[in-house]
Amino acid sequence: MNKVNNIQGLSYVNPEGIVPFENNPFEVRDDEEMKSLIESIREYGILTPLVVSRQGRRGDVIQLVSGHRRLHAAKKLGLQVVPVSYATMTPAEIAIAVVDSNLQREKILPSEKAKAYKLKFGAMQHQGRTSGQLVPKSDDNRTMSVIGEDTGESYKTVQRYIRLNNLLPELLKMVDEERIALTPAVELSYLTEDEQKNLLETISSEDATPSLSQACQMKRLSQAGILDMDSIFEIMVKPKANQKISLKIPIENVQKYVPNASENQLVEHIMKALEFYNQALQQQRRRNRDRDAR
Repeated sequence: MNKVNNIQGLSYVNPEGIVPFENNPFEVRDDEEMKSLIESIREYGILTPLVVSRQGRRGDVIQLVSGHRRLHAAKKLGLQVVPVSYATMTPAEIAIAVVDSNLQREKILPSEKAKAYKLKFGAMQHQGRTSGQLVPKSDDNRTMSVIGEDTGESYKTVQRYIRLNNLLPELLKMVDEERIALTPAVELSYLTEDEQKNLLETISSEDATPSLSQACQMKRLSQAGILDMDSIFEIMVKPKANQKISLKIPIENVQKYVPNASENQLVEHIMKALEFYNQALQQQRRRNRDRDAR
């Protein structure tokens, strides 16, 4: 993990004068954890100082390095000053520190990890840092290997997450929502922007997301230059392996016939209705055959 070096003594500054890291890949959310943090700061204050660095040509920009959630909570509470420690860092070092100080969080979305790995990769390339465990063929892979060492992941996993940055925001959101798994999402990242838009239309119209097999098929057709809306639709409507066909009926359409029924009672009612319908259909067919025979 990148170390924050040359930290000076404690100071107090107005939180409004601190500039958050512009390309922070980690979203600061007003969720339950933020509410808990706000209450903790309200009661005990900020126990761990924010880490900042003076930037700009004249050193008059107080750039936040670590503590974006604490800064957000402080502003929510209207605090006039917050404790900070100054660190002497280059912009590339700040980028790496922002990533490293957040990657140990318990809840990280795939989109956040994708942006974080890309940010750290770019900063390390700028520094020329490619040492670490040896991996074949390229400096890019060696840099990803170093990133993986800090998080316990292989360079290939880091590479996969960085690929997610090629997805349209709507598709990346589906990865965050676990509607699309990581591996098929990586395959879809090779589709062009227009092809991804066509896929989004198909996902919306068919209410289905691609499996790994379907994603691989689309990638192959894309690389061959023959992936269009029709082929995407054909791939998406084809039943997936081991897929059970399910029937969706709006609950209100059934409850008006069987009010206050439980889910099991509704299913039983529908099955009995289908049996009666099938019997009536068979009777009608017999009557038609008898009539035709006269």
